[in-house]
Amino acid sequence: MTIAITGGTGFVGQAVLDEATGRGVPIKALTRRDQAERAGVTWIKGDLSNADALASIVRDVDAVIHIAGVVNAPDAAGFVEGNVTGTGNVVAAMQAQGVRRLVHVSSLAAREPGLSLYGKSKHGAEQVVEGSGLDWTIVRPPAVYGPRDTEILDVFRAAKWGVVPMPPQGRASMIHVSDLARLLLILAANTADGQPRVMEPDDGRQGGWSHTEMAKAIGVAMGRRVWAPNVPRSVLMGAAKVDRLLRGAKAKLTPDRARYMAHPDWTSSADKAVPANLWTPQVDTRQGLAETARWYRQNGWI
Repeated sequence: MTIAITGGTGFVGQAVLDEATGRGVPIKALTRRDQAERAGVTWIKGDLSNADALASIVRDVDAVIHIAGVVNAPDAAGFVEGNVTGTGNVVAAMQAQGVRRLVHVSSLAAREPGLSLYGKSKHGAEQVVEGSGLDWTIVRPPAVYGPRDTEILDVFRAAKWGVVPMPPQGRASMIHVSDLARLLLILAANTADGQPRVMEPDDGRQGGWSHTEMAKAIGVAMGRRVWAPNVPRSVLMGAAKVDRLLRGAKAKLTPDRARYMAHPDWTSSADKAVPANLWTPQVDTRQGLAETARWYRQNGWI
């Protein structure tokens, strides 16, 4: 089968391409910029707003894995454009070309649309998928880590110095990017018949990780004992305002992201677990964190 992928140049997308290459699965991947040739991958120039590019990428494919989206934007309109409108454009292209199977990568944030603009937009994207009439499955990954990740990189960098400030007390699930990539390809090759329509995978650790446990596990991966103080919500929100003042639209810790981080429960729901006969995680998180730390070092990221 041939699979179309949006977001193929991103962190998760690259892992999917790696997994697909290993399986010999032909891929059509959307890209904004020119990419080096890669065996088994046909690059299609364009983005989620380009109707011609979307028509080209979904033409003559068996399934679409929609990964592309916006995780940080200066305002609500940016999130809507990147997540809701972009998903609608993908759905419209599939409908026009008669492609039925869609695996949509969402976020646990979609469970709390009132908490952040990001979560609201991911919830809106899910509504678009659910109303599409396609053969769809929505995957809500928890915290995704692994080589090439830039989101959790700052935690590894902090662990190098022995102090890892963490959000207020709470819990979160984790998953290695290779496990997530394997799941997405499995789902693309299967219809949703008899499967849960919304899945929340994780590393198999029941109840996830407390923020302190996560920081200490990353410390071990870095060969350090770390102090991991929980930053109060008020301090986190204040830091977000300062970051916005200093870096404007380029701020990384926005008030929107701070509200997301301060939420106490980002664990995957047991009632939305992936059926074990379909997929189970293969990467032990402590081992995966150690391998990620080695990759960061070898590539000069830390």
